Amino acid sequence: MTLKQYKPYTKSRRGTILIDRSALWRGKPHKALTTLNNSSRGRNNLGRITARNIGGGHKQKYRIIDFHRRKFNMKAIVERIEYDPNRSCHIMLVKFDDEKKYYYLAPQNIKIGEKIQNGPNSEIKIGNCLELKDIPVGMNVHNVEIQPGAGGKIARSAGTSVIITGNDGNYTLVKMTSGEIRKIDSRSMATIGVLSNPDQKNIKIGKAGRSRWYGRRPHTRGVAMNPVDHPLGGGEGKSAGGRHPVSRTGQSAKGLKTRDNKRTDKFIIRRRGKKR
Repeated sequence: MTLKQYKPYTKSRRGTILIDRSALWRGKPHKALTTLNNSSRGRNNLGRITARNIGGGHKQKYRIIDFHRRKFNMKAIVERIEYDPNRSCHIMLVKFDDEKKYYYLAPQNIKIGEKIQNGPNSEIKIGNCLELKDIPVGMNVHNVEIQPGAGGKIARSAGTSVIITGNDGNYTLVKMTSGEIRKIDSRSMATIGVLSNPDQKNIKIGKAGRSRWYGRRPHTRGVAMNPVDHPLGGGEGKSAGGRHPVSRTGQSAKGLKTRDNKRTDKFIIRRRGKKR
């Protein structure tokens, strides 16, 4: 995918940079693999706002993605590659030899008409899904399971992947994009390749209206509020300095580690690097 720039015939178009989706499927999604995607508007099951500045946006359907990829010993053909409004990477519709169709996450350089396969007898090539113990060291993989059979949880966003760095008994060592090295059960499934749409990080939406299409409402800075509304509020004039940046509830906003899961600490070989 390439980036699209526009002639500056309006102020908002001057800075707009978007993804060129001309090569993607232009029709509607496969109806049998879609379901309702009602907006929560940032509210929980009691109707109380728990995530601020969320609401509105374009109506969407949720595409049911198969993160488990447990249909083994049968080849599938890539029918088309589609845009998915619910995630940053693209998705692909595949059809197996028994005519059943599934949505999978689309890796880079996958072509329409290519054949892919899941399971232990699969070839080592982009788009195929195997157990971690069957994938060579040094390969980039995505949609990695943390527990065997639980479905892919790691490396699912645009342009991401993790690297297999070695094996340790019944575990495989995996290096995350953050630099963290972690042990994962070697029976867990992973898909070979780097995910599609790596230019997602380079887009510039150009105008506030496009944020509203995405379901994002206007956001008020903490320093612009009153002291009763935010820890950074108040002061004479524009006073932005002299205070530690925190969230509205007082949580540090600059690199505070909030991980608290001692049960899985034993699986982390090396922690992620500190931000400078």
